[in-house]
Amino acid sequence: MQVSPARYSRSIDWITVLLYAVLVVIGWVCIYASSYSPDAPANALGSLSFDKLMAFNWFKQLLWIGTAVILIVVLLVVDYKAYDTFAYALYGGMVALLVVTMFVARPIAGSRSWLEIGPVRLQPAEFAKFTTALAASRFMASINLRYQDWRDQLMLAGITLLPPVLIVASNESGQALVFGALLLAYFREGMSPLILLLLAGAGVILLLALLVPKLWLVGAFSANLVAVLALNRRVLRHHLPLAVGVWLTVIGMVVGVDFFYNNILQPHQRQRIEVLINPSSDPLGKGWNVTQSKIAIGSGGLLGKGFLQGTQTKFDFVPEQSTDFIFCTVGEEFGWLGSFVVLALYLTLLWRIIHVAERQKSVFGRTYGYCVASVLFFHMMVNMGMTIGLAPVVGIPLPFFSYGGSSLWSFTILLFSLLALDAYRKQDLVR
Repeated sequence: MQVSPARYSRSIDWITVLLYAVLVVIGWVCIYASSYSPDAPANALGSLSFDKLMAFNWFKQLLWIGTAVILIVVLLVVDYKAYDTFAYALYGGMVALLVVTMFVARPIAGSRSWLEIGPVRLQPAEFAKFTTALAASRFMASINLRYQDWRDQLMLAGITLLPPVLIVASNESGQALVFGALLLAYFREGMSPLILLLLAGAGVILLLALLVPKLWLVGAFSANLVAVLALNRRVLRHHLPLAVGVWLTVIGMVVGVDFFYNNILQPHQRQRIEVLINPSSDPLGKGWNVTQSKIAIGSGGLLGKGFLQGTQTKFDFVPEQSTDFIFCTVGEEFGWLGSFVVLALYLTLLWRIIHVAERQKSVFGRTYGYCVASVLFFHMMVNMGMTIGLAPVVGIPLPFFSYGGSSLWSFTILLFSLLALDAYRKQDLVR
């Protein structure tokens, strides 16, 4: 059934569109502030040639925003059934592109994750989040996750894990971590909470193994096993092999964490963990980014130093400030109040996306909506967390804020694909 343009326009969730636009505009303002130079011409757009303007991140971001607007129009006019119909094809094409990237990409900061097409550089890992969300949503729409067998579980795990494995093989571990956020969407569709608890528990055990002497942990977990067996005879009689198996797994993790840390992780990955655990251990070396980031945010106070008045920003004390550490500019120049406003905008956007996801008439649309919310939530929390020393520095951009075309395009595609599905939510998806 065809929908008139006027009716289709009324079906678009304009509140979400407005939140997107506000975040993009504020992000561009912060990119301008982070790359601002007092020596630059007052009217750079009118006085500099195009080639010279391309030296400024704020100008290139303007171009990316312009192309993103065109991309939005394309996403909204494409037949909504195409997102479901071609989900697997898009996923397969992206997996192939990730494989090609591993071999043809030029190493940049030790990572082979960027494809260069003339003057343009694109990061396929950014777009893999979109295609993986589509494929996982398509697969979950075809099964009942509450009663699926182990083959369905393996298939869903394979769909989710294949892209991040290829991304890690390109030495881009930060982007690979994002795919773990999709578990939140799977949980909404009926995945056992035990899986989330097991993964969270494994993370806690590994962290404790880095912070606490191994002998203490082995003793504590062994004493816990003895106590459980002594106090619960049912476990002793019926579940002894399982209890011993769990204990052996935990002890293996505790003992093996040193091997993993010293032989599997790359030097820069070990440095990130060390900075997270003890940021003051090397404030002029590996802890420089986080130290300067916290100084910038803390120096802003309640209301900030004012637009273009941030000293940490102006004198380039914070590396990568227009990309990974863009939130520092908010904290320094607009203060705690500005940071609160930005955080409130993100939380409102997440609430709106969940609202949109819940009103979908199809499992595919609802699952995809939760995938979008999960990815954005993970990016937001990790990026803001690493600027204040609460998360490791893993090179994850702040959605709609950080400088970069791949980042802006990928998040735009994620969001507006959902809005396109939402505009037709009263129609059943037909395969």
